[in-house]
Amino acid sequence: MKKDISVSVIIPTYNWPEALNLCLQSVLSQSILPDEIIIADDGSRSDTAELINNISQQQSSVPIIHVWQEDNGFRLTQIRNKAIAKSSKEYILQIDGDVILHKDFIKDHIRFARIGSFVSGSRVTVEKEMTNKLLKTQDFNLSLYSKGIHNRLNGIHLPFLSFLQEKYRRNDILYVRGCNMAFWREDLLKVNGYNEEMTGWGREDNELASRLINAGIEKRIIKFAGIVYHLHHSLRPRTNLNKNDLILRQSVNTRAIRCAKGISQHIDNPIA
Repeated sequence: MKKDISVSVIIPTYNWPEALNLCLQSVLSQSILPDEIIIADDGSRSDTAELINNISQQQSSVPIIHVWQEDNGFRLTQIRNKAIAKSSKEYILQIDGDVILHKDFIKDHIRFARIGSFVSGSRVTVEKEMTNKLLKTQDFNLSLYSKGIHNRLNGIHLPFLSFLQEKYRRNDILYVRGCNMAFWREDLLKVNGYNEEMTGWGREDNELASRLINAGIEKRIIKFAGIVYHLHHSLRPRTNLNKNDLILRQSVNTRAIRCAKGISQHIDNPIA
């Protein structure tokens, strides 16, 4: 397959280098490599920087850019915006630092990409015991037939069927997965990226999706392709969820397109 669009992979992380290593190795083992990898680091300790430097030195195929901010609480929206601002490619694949990619993840997303739309995919979840085994061995080989996984149907890889399911739950803004999304960079700039009024866990991807849809950018779902395996982790505190829910409702009710506090703070030539 010819790679006819340039791709940035953005990976948020926080103090879990063992998981990040699995994620990065799965990115660097893709059947089609990205043009750049950007680590969106929300204040990790120095061992994460050391890991990124070591991997960068061991390979020369893909530039890895480390964007770090001070640890001042859960500020995923801000560090994602900073990473997007640093990106230089036309199409952005957003994953998490605790996922392992199917070998054709990037190939699938490139094939599925379409102007005027953004994409959300599914995930296969990995049980705690299997996660611990993978972290210990640093083995990133998983498949539909691996033991210790849930949502197994989300691991079916039949990409020729993907376009038959693209309208699945198309109007449901709560049905997006931040660990598996794809955007045209210019669309993210158009809506001013993530809303940094939202801090703590939850709803930031939904709120972004609502503004993209309000801007006339179609939400499409990728099924049977673009597969990620999500490692087990403990649930994050949800102390700001009520506030974030309110911001989401306001964006939906007012049909907002741009947020006031967004990516324009971090980019040299923002779209007005």
